Amino acid sequence: MSEKRTADAIIVGGGVHGAAAAYYLAKAGVKDVVLFEKEYLSSGGSGRSAAGLRHHFGTEVNCRLSQYNIECFPTLEQDLGGELKLEFTQWGYLWVAYSQESLTQLEKNVTLQKSLGIPSEMLTTAEMKKRWPYFNVDGMLGGAFCGKDGHINPQTLVMAYGRAAEKLGARVKTYTPVEKLLASDNKIKGVVVNGEEWSAPRVLLTAGPWSTPLAKTVGLDIPVTPERHNLLVTEPIEPFECPMTLCLDDGAYFKQVPNGSFFFGRDDQDEPRVLESGNSAKFLEGVTESVLKRMPALKGVRVVHQWSGPYDVTPDHQAVIDWTPIEGLWLNCGWSGHGLQFGPSGGRLAKEMFFGEKTFVDIHNFRLARFAENDLFMEPAFI
Repeated sequence: MSEKRTADAIIVGGGVHGAAAAYYLAKAGVKDVVLFEKEYLSSGGSGRSAAGLRHHFGTEVNCRLSQYNIECFPTLEQDLGGELKLEFTQWGYLWVAYSQESLTQLEKNVTLQKSLGIPSEMLTTAEMKKRWPYFNVDGMLGGAFCGKDGHINPQTLVMAYGRAAEKLGARVKTYTPVEKLLASDNKIKGVVVNGEEWSAPRVLLTAGPWSTPLAKTVGLDIPVTPERHNLLVTEPIEPFECPMTLCLDDGAYFKQVPNGSFFFGRDDQDEPRVLESGNSAKFLEGVTESVLKRMPALKGVRVVHQWSGPYDVTPDHQAVIDWTPIEGLWLNCGWSGHGLQFGPSGGRLAKEMFFGEKTFVDIHNFRLARFAENDLFMEPAFI
């Protein structure tokens, strides 16, 4: 007996937002949810993320969404069945500034966060040195810190959502790339996979930067472009709970993960704007120089791996979460590098939108039409 090729909802993209949406929809009673992923779950931007979890944003809606996310993470491993270790830790997030402009922006961000009940604080360089004596604070003007922020394993997070969705009846189909979307009379009809048509009245496009070419198959232009980012991984050393540390001035960051390894990353504007992964010696040299300037204790620690993946970037570095002009087609993409940590809130929003419920936060600013209206809302806290 052949498998039926119909669904109540089709999800395109097996990153954290797609897998979380499948879970939340199935949990809410949607009987037939099908998720298509071109490779394996977490194979795109989600699984290649540095996997930081933070409250530190400069727009209210992202702060409110981040509060929800970090409320979910302490119990999420068990909520999703407990089979996969999510490695949730809360060693904190520290943003440092070398320029007055950056320091002023951090102060504005922290003022907003504190007004919403987020326990962020500004620190002087002396306070930073006292808490983390291994930091080199020369040239720094100050920083912003939140101790509730932390880390999660990006691969197991996505896979745990996928497994939990399957247990609730969703069909998760890996290595089944969607070739195009189907629409007629301005209504979504389904997708084409391996030359076969799958029908559904609702399709969620959450394929990161791959969302753009897929949207074009039904005549929809979305301003989401790829931007390649690299990450270095060191050999494990004894964990000492180093917080995720980012510099607003040069886009470099580092953190220790639970097994003792360090992740190094950096925003490099010379990296190509492509979907394909790739590595360069230039990135390795640039990021190690930036990180060792702030963390000289890591000198001599060996780099064991380097990988890259694409950000899905919008002009204002904010996501697109909205129904499109094509009835039944909705979007969740364009997270511009901070999307992994929004998996819980993204999944919940997908469920609420599917059922026509009032969303738990106001997502008007994430609407697709803002680009045509020239009504962008910039996220100042992005790397």
